[in-house]
Amino acid sequence: MINTPIFINTLIAVLYNPSAGKGKALKIVDTIEQKLIAYRIPFKTFALDWPQEIGPYSAVWLVGGDGTLNHFINKYPGIHIPIALFKGGSGNDFAWKLYGNKSVDDYFESAVNGITKRVDAGVCNGQYFLNGVGIGFDGEVVKAMGAKRFLSAGHLAYLAVVLKKICWYSEKLITLNWNGKKVVDSIFMVSVANGSRYGGGFLVAPQASIEDGLLDLVLIKQIPVLKRFFYLHKAEKGKHLTLEFVEYSTCKKIMITASENISAHLDGEYMEAKEFSIEIIPGRFLFCY
Repeated sequence: MINTPIFINTLIAVLYNPSAGKGKALKIVDTIEQKLIAYRIPFKTFALDWPQEIGPYSAVWLVGGDGTLNHFINKYPGIHIPIALFKGGSGNDFAWKLYGNKSVDDYFESAVNGITKRVDAGVCNGQYFLNGVGIGFDGEVVKAMGAKRFLSAGHLAYLAVVLKKICWYSEKLITLNWNGKKVVDSIFMVSVANGSRYGGGFLVAPQASIEDGLLDLVLIKQIPVLKRFFYLHKAEKGKHLTLEFVEYSTCKKIMITASENISAHLDGEYMEAKEFSIEIIPGRFLFCY
């Protein structure tokens, strides 16, 4: 049951990306608006013309996938008001971390009656992230997907490109420094995670918490091509952390360097660099869930 009096003297900003989820976000926004009107909760909706300042609003309801969320937190890095997230993209991994698999009605209920909690965020080369940073093979997959990731079903599209690229990717010589430890090795993939899932369902960091003030480091070292296929399903299900070529630990900061630019992604957004300076910011954002 929604307790409408708590919304007296409030104004909710409903932000969305109309292209997210092949138009799914727009349908969700229509449902949200109807419910807000029915419960007489004041709101203002923004599509691509997001406001320059978020200060006049008491809460933000964001509709979209991981890419929309990443754009939001980097557009408003100083935001301190509550955020409610509605999964409306092709990749909704952080929404899954917050809410699990729920309907739009359940998301609405969480937005109006949920508890506000502080959530950790990571920073990589000056950019915020909530899910994580993938360097190496994971970055090459996102690069290969390009604009297609906005047009296809998240997990299936991601898996298809993984299967296409997995034979031909060559490990990169990478230097990692964390917790006073230094590793120089040929690396298949590095995941520095705050959340658990990438690619619409791959449990890359199954033990990750968004409230522990730590990053989860999953380091996949050199692995023969045939073994890549054999162990792919373990990575998808989050059962890979104990494999002999995987190193897992937690940290607050990590520096990753290479002699040349390496493909990477930040919450599914492609990037490349020779150096990656990554750290955790405990309790940086306030979510309602």
